[in-house]
Amino acid sequence: MAEPQTRLSRREEHTSLRQRGIYLLPNLFTSASLFGGFYAIVQAMNQHFEQSAIAIFIAMVLDGLDGRVARMTNTQSAFGAEYDSLADMVSFGVAPALIVYVWALQPMNKLGWIAAFIYCACAALRLARFNTKIDDPFQDKRYFQGLPSPAAAALLAGFVWVSYEYNIDGREIFFGAVQVKWIAWCLTVFAAGSMVSDLKFYSGKDINLRHSVPFVAILAVVLAFVLISYSPPEVLFSVVFVYTLSGYYLWTRDRMAAQNKT
Repeated sequence: MAEPQTRLSRREEHTSLRQRGIYLLPNLFTSASLFGGFYAIVQAMNQHFEQSAIAIFIAMVLDGLDGRVARMTNTQSAFGAEYDSLADMVSFGVAPALIVYVWALQPMNKLGWIAAFIYCACAALRLARFNTKIDDPFQDKRYFQGLPSPAAAALLAGFVWVSYEYNIDGREIFFGAVQVKWIAWCLTVFAAGSMVSDLKFYSGKDINLRHSVPFVAILAVVLAFVLISYSPPEVLFSVVFVYTLSGYYLWTRDRMAAQNKT
């Protein structure tokens, strides 16, 4: 007697097809984010560092939208997740490393490209670790493990943008004491180390845009837009820098709380 063939139920088959499918809307945002990273690289090669920095921040916004759009429209897919990681590697791994290298690190020869490579490698490791733990039930979704690569990229791009705004070249001496290239080198290594650290950074995934919010929250959003429009480089760099330090603050707070218990 022939063995009965195992067949997927209609619901299981539909779920399998959805996981394998390719959805246009969220992947459009991912493609736009990828284009932002590529455009930033091209502009850096042409010595247009302000445009490069702006492109990184635009890519950062688009990267934050693609996941939310996919969840809101129920169009998540395995393809979209992999495509998003590859786009992030270009926009937030290769692009910022190349920008800061061309802007300040190139005269440092080996030390310059080694720092840029360390950043690229840490961005790849950060994305790989994130992908392996995305379905971990024990992972606290409220926090990222390690600095997210878009924030690390914004930290470097914001520093370049602020320096450009104040006509500070990557080869100049800062305040007559420290060369800007060494500040850029330390910031690059700092961002790289933060990405692969075990520090916790707030993810914002517990924010539900469908729920009502207090009136004060709307005022805060309006104020944020006003501040950003008044001085985009300084405000954006300050916000990203404070966010980066928040992981170290949480680590210090938890360590002090653990010591007090003992």
